Amino acid sequence: MTNADKKEKTLPTQKETSIQALIERIQQLESAKEALRLELWKQGRKPSGRIAYILLFFGAASVISSIFYVSTILAFIGLTLIFWGALLLFMKPIRYVKTSLLDSTAISSLTTIDHVISEFNYKGKAVYLPPLPYFLKGYKGGVVYISSKEEIILPPVHEVSGKKVFVKNPQGICIVPPGLSLVNLYEKELGKEFAKVDLEYLKNNLPRLFIENLEIAKNLEINKENSLIHVKITGSVYKDFCTEVRKLSNICHSFGCPLCSSIACALSRAVGKPITIEKNEVSPDGNVIEAYYRVIEE
Repeated sequence: MTNADKKEKTLPTQKETSIQALIERIQQLESAKEALRLELWKQGRKPSGRIAYILLFFGAASVISSIFYVSTILAFIGLTLIFWGALLLFMKPIRYVKTSLLDSTAISSLTTIDHVISEFNYKGKAVYLPPLPYFLKGYKGGVVYISSKEEIILPPVHEVSGKKVFVKNPQGICIVPPGLSLVNLYEKELGKEFAKVDLEYLKNNLPRLFIENLEIAKNLEINKENSLIHVKITGSVYKDFCTEVRKLSNICHSFGCPLCSSIACALSRAVGKPITIEKNEVSPDGNVIEAYYRVIEE
């Protein structure tokens, strides 16, 4: 074997190593960004509890004192303190951030992943693997596997149980879902691990979570027919971002934007089986997002 042949043989390995390091770095940055976003979100939802309780305490004391001293001034002071205490107790300081700013921070990483999939010519559909404890080391994890071949192929457990990005047998790539942090947030808000519930629980509780708790959509519908799950989202705050992601052919119809990805993660956990995004459609005005998920029967 000539030196040129040896060089050609080592080039793909070096290329894979450099791209794997790049993807791992992107995922680390994405995790750090999501952690900061969640921390900001949690801080924004914390009420001024200590001040509120102090005002309520002194307000109640003032009202009680007004009874003993027959003082209308103390009564008015007490009622005013109780009013402001109750108001602060339920007020939530919120820091607003433009959605365009959040969208721009996420689109670059998805663009990089789209380029990697195109570079290595991975043709398979993205498969969201269920986070069984022995499979992905905990309910909070998640992995998307994309095969190099067009047909849907499920990798062996030992191939995806580690932190490998490139899988050799069968050849493919393992990536952290873009909606992983979101689905973990859903679980935290509902106080449930989706791996311990069923699809009916998601149908009954995710709409309320999306509409009332997180206010990320005006309506959410989930319907199942055989192995196909239809999800319809109306008035999503992600509608502009979804429009941008649709320009990335390898992401939109297979991998999914963070919102569609988070639902795929939730479904795979609740159903306990691999999930693929069959297709998704967006209305011309971007107000309605319809995604179809298929349950893969092993």
